[in-house]
Amino acid sequence: MTLDCMTPAPEWDESAHEDAVKTLASLDDSTHFRVWGADWCPDCTEQLPAFAAALAAADVSDDRVSTYPVERENGVKTGEKMTEYEVSLIPTVLVEDADGDELARFVEEEDQPIAEFLASELRAITA
Repeated sequence: MTLDCMTPAPEWDESAHEDAVKTLASLDDSTHFRVWGADWCPDCTEQLPAFAAALAAADVSDDRVSTYPVERENGVKTGEKMTEYEVSLIPTVLVEDADGDELARFVEEEDQPIAEFLASELRAITA
């Protein structure tokens, strides 16, 4: 199963998100992104294409991004590593360092787009 909503949004404007792109681009190459979402989920299809575009603009290589498609079975969300990473809402995006320690987490909805929110969280821990 794939996560088609992680296809970068072609209309995404990098210049409008310059700080987020710079922050994502400045991360160590061992930093890893884990993304849970579903193509049936309105929040995911709205938010993840822009996040994928931000990752592309920041030249984050595909091998640094793991995607986990989520399914619904009898109204319950199921998917790989959801229990291990305590994921219950989607989209969820985690940023991990080389040791697998969580640096930042976006869960479902915030006041900012995913890339902006994560960049803000990452800047806060490096300040």
